This record gives sequence, C-alpha cells and structure tokens, in this order.
Amino acid sequence: MSRIRPAVAADIPAITAIYDHAVRFGTASFELTPPDEREMRRRFDALMASGHPYLVHEDAGTVLGYAYAGPHRPRPAYRWAVESSIYIAPDSHGQGIGKALLSALVDEATARGFRQMIGVVGDSTHAASIRLHEAVGFKVIGTVKNVGRKFDRWLDIVLLQRALGDGAATPPEA
Repeated sequence: MSRIRPAVAADIPAITAIYDHAVRFGTASFELTPPDEREMRRRFDALMASGHPYLVHEDAGTVLGYAYAGPHRPRPAYRWAVESSIYIAPDSHGQGIGKALLSALVDEATARGFRQMIGVVGDSTHAASIRLHEAVGFKVIGTVKNVGRKFDRWLDIVLLQRALGDGAATPPEA
C-alpha cells in the first residue's frame, strides 16, 4: 500500500540512496559529491529540531521519494518562508509521487504556520519539475542564469513561489 508519512531516522539509508543518484546523475541538486548517511542524518536531525516538515512516500515498505521544507534563509526575518526540496527514486519518476509529496508538503508546512514556500528548480531545462511545481500552485518568479556549474556546463535555477495559508494577507502568529 502506498502512503505519505513523516520521515523517521530509519528512512535515512533510502533517502541517502535516492539523493546519491540525484547528485551523481542529475541537476536537481548542485552538490557535486553525494553526502554519506551520517551527513544526511545530521541534516535530517537539524530539520526535525527546527520544526520543519520532512515526508516520505512509501510503497510496500520501500521509500520511493521524499520531500522536506527547510529554512529559506538563515536570518530571523525569513522564519515564515521555507524552501521545498523533493527527490524521487529514479525508477519511480512519472508515477505521480512527486505531485503527491509536494502537495502533502505544502499542507504540512501550512499547518505548521509557514506563510511562503519557495521552489528552486536546478536547471531551467528541467521542465517536468517546473510543471510539477506549477501543478501544485507555484508561480515562476524568476530565473537566475548560469549560477551553477556541473557536468561541464553552466546551469540556471528557476525560482517558484506559492503562498501558504493566509500568505502575506495577515501577520503570522508569534
């Protein structure tokens, strides 16, 4: 049975494997060397300690994708804005897992009181990721040209944004 649930520490090996593939073969991440499980656990623990949502999509006990919302920027004035990250196992693309995960992440971030979500798509040619974000209510707000270099080529990032809950219409609760 397929379900989305909060990530737990026991998911770190599967999360690490999914991210390893994304780093080595894709442009969704601009990291050049895949982090090991210890580093992925450190990142997971930091997000959990700071109250940010971290979800996995599981089918028959196997993690097929994950998504989390982390701080958009470190300064306190940004605390109501989060940046989404989503990664799907390479053999599970095109099955609707990304849309389900991103939709659930939006819902969870909204429930936690965040007001804006920023999507950062690595490489402006990654049309599927841009369409995924748009299908969940994100709007393209700009492209930063030639900001990263990977696989011997320059890469853009596409920035997308969507309001969460009341967005900027009301002040957040302290």
